[in-house]
Amino acid sequence: MDLRQLEYFQMVARLGSVTRAAQQLHVSQSTVTLSVQKLETELGLLLFDRSQKHLALTAEGGIFLQRIADVLNRLQDAVTELNNYRMLQRGSLTVGIPPMIGAFLFPEILARFTKLYPQLQLATYEEGSFIIRQSLEKEDIDIGIVNLMQPSPLLEIVPIVRQPMYVCCSHDHPLAAEPCIAIERLRDEPFILFKESAYNRQLILDECRRHGFTPRIVLSSDQIETMKGLVAKGVGICFLIEEIARSSKEFAARPLASPLYVDFGLAWKKDKYLSKAAQAFIAFIRSVEFARCDSAGR
Repeated sequence: MDLRQLEYFQMVARLGSVTRAAQQLHVSQSTVTLSVQKLETELGLLLFDRSQKHLALTAEGGIFLQRIADVLNRLQDAVTELNNYRMLQRGSLTVGIPPMIGAFLFPEILARFTKLYPQLQLATYEEGSFIIRQSLEKEDIDIGIVNLMQPSPLLEIVPIVRQPMYVCCSHDHPLAAEPCIAIERLRDEPFILFKESAYNRQLILDECRRHGFTPRIVLSSDQIETMKGLVAKGVGICFLIEEIARSSKEFAARPLASPLYVDFGLAWKKDKYLSKAAQAFIAFIRSVEFARCDSAGR
């Protein structure tokens, strides 16, 4: 028994004629006749009373028609739904977003993407880059934006943006008068850093150690607004990418004398099945202008 047999039987029952059913189905009359006969043989029951001028359902045929109608309707609904996914009229996607990307770049990405695909639903998973990478490797999320400082061999990557790190301090801090700041000048400063799950934290710590000191960390947070507020009040200094640092007026932002760059890219698990929504998002990221430029136009 196959679905085609059920469809042929349903059409014959609906129209009361093999000839008309064959015309409606765009197949030969013999094809429909043989299909219905085979179905009756497999069931061991007659589905049609052929003793009359017009085909009529037997009692068993009427019951069978009622039961398969729901099956075929559900099948058609499933096909329609999958076609909607294929045509990107429906679909959902979970995207991992680290704090700094969430603060300046993802709103632009989301606005452009949802304009192209308004029917798709995006959910964000907001964590540090390290946790996002782990979640991608375990296939807990579909795609994610990660720091490329330590690329994973398990992930495919599309570079998105490169940004230099800026030192952020209060306006009345002595460092605010400097055009650029050497990392050694920060030896005695209280640091406000992102939590351990952020790669840029590791970048800063490694650079400090390379210059012979371990910074005094007074706060670790993933909340950029909290960090900015504390910096503005002189609690400590923090490090933000240029796009965020220079757009803030409540504190001073200065580049490092020896620049430190943070590279972000879109990542997904290698050899993992990608939904049409995920494929569309990756194609979108590949096509947009910011995927190939950092803030300095490199």
